[in-house]
Amino acid sequence: MKKIYVSKPSLPSLEEYTDYLKLIWGNHHLTNNGPLHQQFEVDLKKHLSADNISLFTNGHLALEAALQVLDLEGEVITTPFTFASTIHAIVRSGLKPVFCDIEVDNFNIDTSKIEELINERTSAILAVHVFGVPCNVEAIQRLADKYNLKVIYDAAHAFGVTYKGKPVSSYGDISMFSFHATKVFHSIEGGALVFKNSNLNKNLSKIKNFGIENEDTVDMIGFNAKMNEFQASMGLLNLKKIREQIQKRKQIVNHYNERLGKMGGILIPPEKEGVINNYAYYPIIIKESNGENIRNHIHEKLGIQNVVSRKYFYPLCSNFECYKMYKTYVPIAEKIGDSILVLPLYDNLTSSEVNYICDSLEVALKEA
Repeated sequence: MKKIYVSKPSLPSLEEYTDYLKLIWGNHHLTNNGPLHQQFEVDLKKHLSADNISLFTNGHLALEAALQVLDLEGEVITTPFTFASTIHAIVRSGLKPVFCDIEVDNFNIDTSKIEELINERTSAILAVHVFGVPCNVEAIQRLADKYNLKVIYDAAHAFGVTYKGKPVSSYGDISMFSFHATKVFHSIEGGALVFKNSNLNKNLSKIKNFGIENEDTVDMIGFNAKMNEFQASMGLLNLKKIREQIQKRKQIVNHYNERLGKMGGILIPPEKEGVINNYAYYPIIIKESNGENIRNHIHEKLGIQNVVSRKYFYPLCSNFECYKMYKTYVPIAEKIGDSILVLPLYDNLTSSEVNYICDSLEVALKEA
């Protein structure tokens, strides 16, 4: 069996992409808010039912921009169970991360433990919709209203997800989407902010363009995070097929559930009620055997069989060497980080490949 990777980017036909390249070659507009960039924003607004959207060269810089445009100070409550980018964005914006434990069933920030972490230095909650599953947005908003906090969502995994009939980006002050090649929807690299307050538009445009106000004025500290026309082209083409691709992912998830739901030694996280999913990832929990954590053994055995799984998210961000000064007690996150495994999932994963992955997992579990 050839190597099966944990993700595989969807690509349009070469002919379709070449048609866009011809447009770029024809107008010589490569970046700086070109016509394809503008069209991509329009199409994304419609797809996401968003009032305001700002495109970025990647999701990380979009998240930094979100934190900076809100003029935050002091501490930001967040989760240790996330990709490094989330915490890097907080610290690089001059803020202190305060780690909160997570819920055992969906791996999102535990809203019952947030309030005890709030103090006079707290300015925001940065929650992550882990694996595309929405956080307890109602509880987070209640706390934000009570303590006058901003709410930023790292929605890197949650493109197109809805909760209780509303786009996930309609919750909180700002949501960040990542369009990295490993995501359900991608523009090679790329990212976007969706936000309610239209007054943020001007400063977001300046932040991602070196803080430039006009030809003669630079009045804020910014960076270079403008999406280019090549990224926008890929995004425009992939957006046309995203609903079809998500349906294919759903079928693959159903296949996994049918096979693995009967298999001992693992737990499959339940789907959250009221959510229309995008099936971004397929995480499972490897149960302990005789009190011994066997996730690493399973991970290695699958690799030998050319099945590339991932230990998302291990180690926890709070255990990174650069963040050990912010170490806190997060026992649920520690337990999940030690036992989680993400299996391959992408829209053209075949039924035979899913069966091979499940067979390989079953053998590895028996050996353990």
